Amino acid sequence: MTITLNNGVEMPALGFGVFQTPPEETQAAVAEALRVGYRHIDTAAAYANERGVGDALRDSALDRSEVFVETKLWISDYGYETALHGFEKSAGKLGVEKIDLLLLHQPLTSRFDLTLDAYRALEKLYVDGKVHAIGVSNFMPDVLTDLLDKTEVVPAVNQIEVHPYFQQPELQALHAEHGILTQAWSPIGGITFYRDGQKSTLDNEVIGQIAAAHGKSPAQVMLRWHLQEGRSAIPKSVTPERIAENFDVFDFELTDDQLAAIDALDTGMRSGPEPDSITLEAYGRDIPEA
Repeated sequence: MTITLNNGVEMPALGFGVFQTPPEETQAAVAEALRVGYRHIDTAAAYANERGVGDALRDSALDRSEVFVETKLWISDYGYETALHGFEKSAGKLGVEKIDLLLLHQPLTSRFDLTLDAYRALEKLYVDGKVHAIGVSNFMPDVLTDLLDKTEVVPAVNQIEVHPYFQQPELQALHAEHGILTQAWSPIGGITFYRDGQKSTLDNEVIGQIAAAHGKSPAQVMLRWHLQEGRSAIPKSVTPERIAENFDVFDFELTDDQLAAIDALDTGMRSGPEPDSITLEAYGRDIPEA
């Protein structure tokens, strides 16, 4: 199942994520994901595991053109020249000449000038054919609107926290208005599992009942919910059984009532960090050379 981005690029809707996957485990996890059938891998400079992704790509029997590779620049590499160099670092670690989708990992609202310069570097990379599509991550409506007003290329993607308990409908509506794809990180609500006083999405009765009706797991139901509502989803796991389970979501379909029942679970409560809290002082870190 693929999604056509706003520039005509085809992207597999379901990606394999490696957030918080230790570098020494990344190659094996990605190799297993590729074996199962994933053809879209999502990583980031800040994850410190791009090299493991690249090793798995190189060791697979797949042609480079068969795997959609997505990564993100970290805030420490914002600014025009530094962002261009950030691309070189990521491409070098991944072992690729071109990156399929390159995102700004966070808005740096305290230094939005650097954010704009970094995005203009992405625009340059796109025009030069070094990336097939560009986008952003964790950009909220006001910041995304500001970016749209001050740059030329509309982002193809905004990767944001979306799961049954936090759906960001206002932001998703803004995406739809501008042809920006909503891509869900923590798509099965993994980030909520340790929140005090909140029942895990995996234990939610509504999701459990829908899963039982289809003979599927709650995780599979949530991923199917994303896909049927037109989003891209990036589940992550290092467990072979879970990697396979998360990919096995193409042989059933949720009803309109079931989709609406999951939509109704939104609490409006973010579990990830507030995007405005991401500053160079608190979160800046050197991204090593390739």
